[in-house]
Amino acid sequence: MTMNLTKLAAVPLLVMTGLAAAGIADAQQADLQARIVPAVTRRGPDIAGIITACNGDRLQVTAADANKTVLGLTEATRAEARSGLFGLGRNSLAAAQLANGLPVNVRTLQVGDVLIADRVWLKNGDIKTVSMIRGGTAQGFEEQGAATAALRGRFGDIDQYNVKNSVNATFATGKANLSSQAKEMLCATASEAEAMTNALLLIVGHTDSTGSAEFNQRLSKRRAAAVVNHMQQHCGWKPYRMLTPAGMAMSDPVAPNDDIEGRAQTRLVAVNVLVSKAVDGL
Repeated sequence: MTMNLTKLAAVPLLVMTGLAAAGIADAQQADLQARIVPAVTRRGPDIAGIITACNGDRLQVTAADANKTVLGLTEATRAEARSGLFGLGRNSLAAAQLANGLPVNVRTLQVGDVLIADRVWLKNGDIKTVSMIRGGTAQGFEEQGAATAALRGRFGDIDQYNVKNSVNATFATGKANLSSQAKEMLCATASEAEAMTNALLLIVGHTDSTGSAEFNQRLSKRRAAAVVNHMQQHCGWKPYRMLTPAGMAMSDPVAPNDDIEGRAQTRLVAVNVLVSKAVDGL
């Protein structure tokens, strides 16, 4: 792929322009500038995952294996929605339209030790999702302070929600593969939640006490990611109606880990159907 050398040479300046526009302190700008100006610009790794944070000039993308990558956004960053066979046909989007919960593929540039998002691609159908997130939801919620902020991806304390339903998908020891029974149960739960006005999903992964703390933390995240991916890709659950998934490893077990039966009960992902107390019943 041919790179635009004129544009690449301008990236450090664009980074600093974006930082200034975002109101970053002079000291922070100076520190970043020292690291990237002058800097050699080269092609960085391609990143695929879900946007889990977007703040000013920074974008965080979380991959299926729960690894998080923070990318810089500049005036040169382009966001595009693809449609058609093999991605033919594109609609240009402003980088400012990127929002939490959207699946993306990102082409990056390495500028010094800073990773910059050069191109961000979404699927064409996700343009509607972007519009929903920016406007609230398809139901057209009223502006209601903290409740509206929560609906737009800035979710607060879990105590602000009513739990309408909770189901568990269980796993084999050390595995993150969903069984056929679990897949059917997850889609049934999604259908039930879809019928509830304003429903959101909270996904929390757990493990038993087998293995190290580090292994179990990674495993709990992989299990949560497997549930999220299945519910979005096969059950039709929209990303903007899902809270950021969590991996709790061995914390807060639902049963003692003293025997085989207890450990089997703790190897699970909890799927909680929530409705904000501020809008429940509207």
